[in-house]
Amino acid sequence: MKHSISLLALLSLFIVSCSNPPSEKIQEVEEETLEKVNFYGSTQGTTYSVIVNDPISLSQSEIDEVLRQFDLALSTYVPQSTISVLNNSPAGTYILADEFGYFEDCYQKSLSVFDSTGGLFDPTVFPLVEGWGFFKDMKDVPDSIRVQELKSLTGFQKMGHFEFTATVPEEADSINLFKIVKRTPEAKLDFNAIAQGQAVDVLCDLIESKGGKNYFVEIGGEIKVKGKNSEGEYWRIGIDKPIEDPSAQERVIYEIVQLENKAIATSGSYRKFYEKDGMKYSHTLNPKTGYPVQHTLLSATVIAENCALADAYATALMVMGAEKGIQFVNDHPQLELEAYLIFNNSKNRLETYYTEGFMEMVVD
Repeated sequence: MKHSISLLALLSLFIVSCSNPPSEKIQEVEEETLEKVNFYGSTQGTTYSVIVNDPISLSQSEIDEVLRQFDLALSTYVPQSTISVLNNSPAGTYILADEFGYFEDCYQKSLSVFDSTGGLFDPTVFPLVEGWGFFKDMKDVPDSIRVQELKSLTGFQKMGHFEFTATVPEEADSINLFKIVKRTPEAKLDFNAIAQGQAVDVLCDLIESKGGKNYFVEIGGEIKVKGKNSEGEYWRIGIDKPIEDPSAQERVIYEIVQLENKAIATSGSYRKFYEKDGMKYSHTLNPKTGYPVQHTLLSATVIAENCALADAYATALMVMGAEKGIQFVNDHPQLELEAYLIFNNSKNRLETYYTEGFMEMVVD
């Protein structure tokens, strides 16, 4: 699955009239005056950018507090988060707090994507990710017996390792609570392939609650925009050309798309891999096989109505590969996804695929 991988929009080139580019020093803007806002900061092991071209009352501390609360629900890197507590608990029935509904929203969206992709997007992949050493330096590649043991812990279907029950109103009082049954002690949830996009949506909700109608929100390259930039034009986003060398300083823009009230997310495997005994192992895992994917798809960019689904489906397409990914998008028009895939063809040359709707958004 995806772990902090994206093809970043180049803010300095394509976000028109951002007068102050990101810097290592986070801006200290706490005034509650009505003004256009432009914030940059750090979250979830990456950076965020918030640009609002409307006079609204919004402070950096409000943004950071929302992101902090979001992590307290869904971050596996926060020991006291709801998801960490659940992952580290034995089998049983639990009633847990979900004050802002972040956990339930993520769970239900994930279940929808799991069902539509036939399980190729699977938030129970956490034990496989751990087993393949993607959270630490890999010492030994797991053998087939170990892979099968880990794969038996995957499966996000209803009545599987976990069973979620919505908010418990009779016990909730003033705090949202939900009930979840954990059937398998070793099973763990990992929403990293959707949560970053969901966090973008949460910040957009915050902006709209303040009256913002023209904005750009980005976390780690996952983006949602609405309205227009300060020059009265729709937002333009650059998509990188896949370059395997992680030390490469220069980024090459492959395409530029112009978005109107849409979200865009990219998942890729060309920089996320490790080598062991001369073999490359992609960080994109197929939960059906238990092994890293082995296909020619280098990156998948998805445009959707919200960033959570764009994020999740970009990850799912990376699991499918180019041919199956193209077929999936064409076979599911009801999802209203637009996709752009970059892959190596039979001659080991870069080739691209666009849906018709995506092509219409490309800037000549």
